[in-house]
Parts: sequence; structure tokens; C-alpha cells
Amino acid sequence: MKTRMLIVVALLLGIAIALAGCTSSGTSSSAASGSSGTAATSSGGSASSSLTTSPTDAMPDNIAVTVTVGEKDYLGKIPVTFDGGQGQVNVKTITCTLTRTDGTTQTLTLGSNKGDTISLDGTRGSGSLTGQTDRVQVSVSMNNGNTYKIADVLREYRTRG
Repeated sequence: MKTRMLIVVALLLGIAIALAGCTSSGTSSSAASGSSGTAATSSGGSASSSLTTSPTDAMPDNIAVTVTVGEKDYLGKIPVTFDGGQGQVNVKTITCTLTRTDGTTQTLTLGSNKGDTISLDGTRGSGSLTGQTDRVQVSVSMNNGNTYKIADVLREYRTRG
């Protein structure tokens, strides 16, 4: 009797562990960055309306990738790093668009290798205590034809001191 109960408990415990591993949620964040890319600079519209963020798209867990948009340094540089993810092999292109305070934009097309990093040329500060804010948007196009906006953040100028 004890042997049967022990087998049943072990079986139930094994099933519970297997189900817990299969239903864990993965990271569904974003993607974007690489080492090679092309840059384009153009003049944009109103700076106040272009510096308002909008919601990002939720990627399915099985093709999710992530990106880290770093803080702007005192030189105005904003690092963007591709962190990879389950869908890394499905990435077709990654596009990163910087909108500066004055409305001008910079767009880079990035590679999709984990750890790839680029540096965007954001607005430098003018020496005042209040910083100038830039907007960074990252979109990833997948091999299935879908495009997801995975990051849309504001980065403020950090003064020294």
C-alpha cells in the first residue's frame, strides 16, 4: 500500500514539475541593435508631437526578442544593444529611429547578433540644469512579414556634476 502511494505521489510531483516548466512565461520585450547599419538624417515635423511616446507591440513568446536602450551620456550618445531572444533567428531587419529635440531624425538599420550595439547621436545639452529630451523607437521585422514596435522611450540629457 505504501509503495503504491509513493509511486502515485512521485508521479503527481513529476507531472507538476513538467507542467510548471512548460507554462512559464518567457520574456516578450523587444529587439534592436547591431554592429553594421546605414544611417539617414532628415528633417522632421513638430518636435513637441514627435517626442510623445506611444504603446509598443506585444510579440508572441515564441518569436520574442529584446533590446536595451541605454541612458544618454553627457556627449548626447544613446547606446542601443540587441539582447537576443527566442525569435532571434526569425529577425529580418531591425530599425532604430532617433527623433531629436529639434525634430531631426536619424535612422539606423541594424544586425541581429546578440550583443550588437550601436550609438545614436542624440541632442547634447546646452549647459543648463534642465536636459534636452530625445525619443528612440525600435522596430523589428520578422521573416513572417510582421513588424513589431518593441521600444519607444524618451532619453533626457544627463549633465555632469
